[in-house]
Parts: sequence; structure tokens; C-alpha cells
Amino acid sequence: MKDLKHLIYFENLLQEANNELVQQAVKEGKWALGYNCFYIPETLLNLPGCFSSRLRAPNCVSTDVATYYLTNHNCPYTRSILERAIEGGYNYLNALFGAEACSAMDRMEEHFDLLHPVKNDKFYTIIIDTPLKSDENNLKYYEAELRDKVVQPLHDQFGVDTSEEAMREAIKDHNDISRIITKIGDYRKAANPRITGYEFHVIQLVSEVCPHYLIKPYLEETLEELKSRKPEKKFPFRARVEVYGSEVDDPEFTKLIESCGAMVVADRYCFGSKPGREQIEIRDGETAFEAICRHYLETSLCPRFMSGDKIEQRTEVMRELAEEYKADGIILQNMKFCEFWSYEKVLQNYILLNELHIPCCTIEKEYAIGSIGQLRTRFQAFVESLEIKKINQQ
Repeated sequence: MKDLKHLIYFENLLQEANNELVQQAVKEGKWALGYNCFYIPETLLNLPGCFSSRLRAPNCVSTDVATYYLTNHNCPYTRSILERAIEGGYNYLNALFGAEACSAMDRMEEHFDLLHPVKNDKFYTIIIDTPLKSDENNLKYYEAELRDKVVQPLHDQFGVDTSEEAMREAIKDHNDISRIITKIGDYRKAANPRITGYEFHVIQLVSEVCPHYLIKPYLEETLEELKSRKPEKKFPFRARVEVYGSEVDDPEFTKLIESCGAMVVADRYCFGSKPGREQIEIRDGETAFEAICRHYLETSLCPRFMSGDKIEQRTEVMRELAEEYKADGIILQNMKFCEFWSYEKVLQNYILLNELHIPCCTIEKEYAIGSIGQLRTRFQAFVESLEIKKINQQ
């Protein structure tokens, strides 16, 4: 296929958190608001005059200093983020909104406050308590946490407009970006897609780490380009897979899978588009703020939710995505030392194999893609097993 016009530009934007579009927005006087987790609604951080920046630590190969504070038994994502902060990689931030999603994430966010690694006079850290269920009582609690610890501080500290009109504008911004990303991702449903999983991963990531108003024109142009892009004459992969699990913010991971012959057609993981790029609907009788809180609590698929209904929701979404995107199998992955996703991986592996009869491959990985030999072997073996299954069915 012909190369996408802006792909190299997108790849360059992902080489550091403080990329050129972030720098441009800061120079224009926008407040840079960092976050690490889906529990912090991206939409609230894109109120007028602000922009969200989901934190990554690209090309982080050593976490020696962060390990001193967090120990080497904490998940490598949290250590990498703290290491990059100590290196000065997030000095552009005005605030970090954290969520007590797990003990490792909580400790990392606390060290942003204890060590003062971000050299910005206006910088502050806030950590919200997150509910374990998505019922009405927990929704009210979630609303109170976001109102008191996100919305009110933005108004008081930076003078951000948090009115109903501003909230509706933020929802419109979210829906516009989500519409573009969803339409681009839908091309993966085709029998012979005109976009690869790697290309989509890059596009999805830049939509999370760059100011929306600056990246949106490039995304719209890419969507138009894809409408007339001709796919390969023959499907160039041997299988189609869905990736499910914890943080995957390095497109090289997707490229590795695809180099083994399996196209990544669905992305159900942290930093992915499912969930994250669904439309926010304001229901009758709701304020815009209430709609945002409800939407994020309802669509969250974090394994921190251990209630039966949420477990069933995660399983059903995984199954539906595999069916909708015609995945031959599912790769279940978790970050090393991640408690919640480790348990989830074991549970879903059992359900997939014994109840849904969907082929799956389970792996544990580091944050940075270093030694890939073992992963490559696992992926190649999985692809071969999917091919054998197809042959047997025929």
C-alpha cells in the first residue's frame, strides 16, 4: 500500500512526551494536564484553555533511579513514567491528575508530589479515589471525586471555565476526535484492510498525547486519504488477532505481532480505542458533567472492577470485538507485576478456551520492547496454530 502522508510525522510526535504540538500549545498559553489512567476522563482535561496529555515514556530503557524509590517489583510502566519525570521529560505539565487504580500507580503518582520532579512553579498533583463498582451509589461517589479533585481545582488554580457550556464544548471535542478515530479503525473490519494495525496504533496514540485542536486536522486528512487508499492485492497477513490487556503504548509491540504474520484488527487494552473512543451522549435530565462521569464509569473495562457484571461486560466486549473485526484469535497480555491484569488474563484465558472456544495466546511483557526473541517465538507459534485450525476446518 502507498505510505500514509502523515505517518512519519505521527511517529516523530511519539518519540517524546513534550513533542512539537505540545510545545506549540504551551506557547499559546494552554494549560497542559497530564493523566495516566482511563479513570481520569480525558474529556474533563480538554475544557477550554486546557489540553490533555496521557503520559508515556517512549524509548525508556533504564529505570534505575525510579526503581530506587519504587523497587523492582512494581510494574515497569509506573517506574518508566517516574524515571522520565526525574529526567525532566514532563516539565511542560501544569498538573498531574492521578487515579488510585492500583498500589503501583498510586505510589508513582505520590512521588510526583514527594520528589518534585516536574520543574514548573504551577505544577501540582491530585489523586482521586476510584470506585470498585459502577452502580448508582458509586457513580455519585465518582462524580464527587471528579468535581472536588479535578473540576474545582481547574477552576480555582487556573481560572478554567467549568460551566455547562464549557462541558458541552469539551464533549463535542471528544466526540469529534472519537468519530474520526472510529471511522479510521473501522477499515480494519474489511477482509483486506486498507490500514494496518501498526498504522492505526500510531494514529490512536497521537490522538491521546497531542492537543486535540492541533492534531485533528492531520487526523481528518488521514481519514480522507484512507477513503481512496487501495489495499494490497492480496491480504498480506496469515491471521487476524485482537489484543487484550494492560498498557500498550509502544507501536513497536503491534509491529512485532504483525511481523509474525498476524494483523492486529482490534485493540482492547489501556491506551487503545476500545474503550476510549466511544461517543458521549447527554441523556434527558443529565448535565454535561453527569454525562461524562456516567460514560467513563459505564464504559471502563478495568479489571479493578471485580463485580460479576463487570467481569461479564469485559468478556462480552472481548467476544463482540473478535466477532465484529473477524479476529481468528486473541492475544491476552499483561505488564509484568500487574496484579489486576494478571488475574484477568488467567480468568479470560479459561473462559476463551473452555466456554467461548476462541484460540488465545497469553504473554507477560516489559514496558519497553527490549529482547523480543521469546515474544516472537510465541507469536509465530500462535499464528501457526491458527493456520492449522483453519486447515482442519476446511
